Amino acid sequence: MSKRDFYEILGVSKGVDEKELKSAYRKLAMKYHPDRNPGDEEAEANFKEVGEAYAVLADADKRAAYDRMGHAAFEQGGMGGGGQGPFGGGAGAAEFADIFEQVFGMGGMGGRRGGGRSNGPARGADLRFDLEVTLEDAFNGKEAEIEVPTALECERCDGEGNEPGTEIETCPTCHGAGRIRRSQGFFTMEQTCPQCGGRGKYVVTPCQECDGVGRVRKNRTLSVTIPAGVEDGTRIRLAGEGEAGARGGPRGDLYIFISVRAHEIFERDGPNLYCRAPSSMVQAALGCSIQVPTIEGGKAEMKIPEGAQTGRRMRLRSKGMPRLRGGTRGDMIVELFVETPRNLCDRQKELLKEFCDLSGENCNPDSAGFFNRVKQFWDDVTTEDGRPSA
Repeated sequence: MSKRDFYEILGVSKGVDEKELKSAYRKLAMKYHPDRNPGDEEAEANFKEVGEAYAVLADADKRAAYDRMGHAAFEQGGMGGGGQGPFGGGAGAAEFADIFEQVFGMGGMGGRRGGGRSNGPARGADLRFDLEVTLEDAFNGKEAEIEVPTALECERCDGEGNEPGTEIETCPTCHGAGRIRRSQGFFTMEQTCPQCGGRGKYVVTPCQECDGVGRVRKNRTLSVTIPAGVEDGTRIRLAGEGEAGARGGPRGDLYIFISVRAHEIFERDGPNLYCRAPSSMVQAALGCSIQVPTIEGGKAEMKIPEGAQTGRRMRLRSKGMPRLRGGTRGDMIVELFVETPRNLCDRQKELLKEFCDLSGENCNPDSAGFFNRVKQFWDDVTTEDGRPSA
């Protein structure tokens, strides 16, 4: 199912300003918040959809990319890490809760405590990469090199975010806790510290390379082993090859999604391959042996039985694709089509007419049987002047 337009989700126009955008998000977030709709899965899905739309449109860089390319801006690694939404490895409840906090200035609704960002290490986002291979590659397997846009730990500051030679100070707002508490009436609410973003530490002099983030976006070249027998839609997981984690957290995973390019000769159905092979009228009538191509690049001999018709299927055992698990191979099914002669010379036409005169029902049993079955219908057919048809 295609994703809805982010402007449509929030009910705003493309030229909306920051104030109007924030106001639209506040109304919808309050409407669909899980605390106001307990047990309502549709409301929860709408809440996440609204949060995802706001996360993109409220960020100037992401919004510019979305205006140029739409949802495609966040696919294939993109700005958001792997086509799983603008948050990289899929936007979860914690990310939307933090957006809610930023807009409303409190930790959710109903006085809930906890949740949100931790001030400890955070796991990096998972990435997705789409890789197209040929049918021959799927048959043989291969080693492929791919270039993946990803977030890497900044080498200049070792991921700390501060300029080398400078100190990281304890956040003066939360005193290193990463979260602050606010009291409203009978409720005490906790939210991520706006000063340090939940880290508990404050970078006084940001790193010139990563601007204090601790990570930089770069293209990373990786080698991927494509096993023999992969099918369209096969997913390969490379553990620890996703985006670098924040605050020294572990890397996410990289998922390679395989698509197999259509072949000009073979069609695939699981482990089996299908192809069509032509035969001359004489070969089909008399029977013969012909050679057909195989996926490994060789030839296989196939016997055409005497009197074979178009559509006849013949099976060549173990000439199909290798099974991804088990090591055995599927079959190749060859469908025959009999080619009618064209561009005949006078002598060839003469011989065919002579053959036609000598042919009887024994030579063309299907034709004879068909016309015998429909003869009763023709007996009742009349011409336009009312005379019986011939």
